[in-house]
Amino acid sequence: MRFNRIAVALALGLVSTMSVAADADQAIRNTLKAIDPTMAVEAIAESPMPGVYQVELAGGRQLYTSADGQFLLQGYLFQVKNGKPVNLTEAAESRGVVKLLDAIPASEMVVFAPKQPKTHITVFTDTDCGYCQKLHSEVPELNRLGVEVRYLAFPRQGLESEAAKELSNVWCAKDQQDAMNRAKSRQSVADAQCDSPVAKQFALGQMIGVSGTPAIVLANGKIIPGYQPAPQLAKIALESK
Repeated sequence: MRFNRIAVALALGLVSTMSVAADADQAIRNTLKAIDPTMAVEAIAESPMPGVYQVELAGGRQLYTSADGQFLLQGYLFQVKNGKPVNLTEAAESRGVVKLLDAIPASEMVVFAPKQPKTHITVFTDTDCGYCQKLHSEVPELNRLGVEVRYLAFPRQGLESEAAKELSNVWCAKDQQDAMNRAKSRQSVADAQCDSPVAKQFALGQMIGVSGTPAIVLANGKIIPGYQPAPQLAKIALESK
């Protein structure tokens, strides 16, 4: 069982500021290493639920465990506040996604920005994806509504596909916006060479659970799988900033 490949959220919520005892930390790490030696553990802390420990994995995904590491749970952890359930897992994972995306330099994205952006979305895209092309045709409308669009590459058929090569040509073009416009309208894009970030962005998308395109990440880190019409998407994006 490989937790780092689970697309659905695993569990937990808010990271506690309380430190974890060394024996508990080691016991939990030993259990996770036995399950999957490649599992990347970012942090272990006490969870909001007494007696339960929170494990943050690479990509922001969460799981929780007993202090001795012998019991593991995956799923959503909710906290009921004033009679309403709050999804702590989703909040924690979203914060992890925001942290990862904020670390990407703007120079490694293809950005379409309005003069005065009110918020932004980050879109994992594939140039030969029909709904990606449809979404791109509405980028001017998104910009008009105050939404900045930041593209990251996600070749669905893998790094050896023709789409991956085309994405690399877009990212290496002197005029990236023009190259993206051409690719999304099924026009040819000139071959170009550079230190392309396509492979790195593809790996990042897989890490945070992207499996198809377009995958839209709101400013608060929430991931919306699939196409949304510009007016609806702008409304969601502006409400989530």
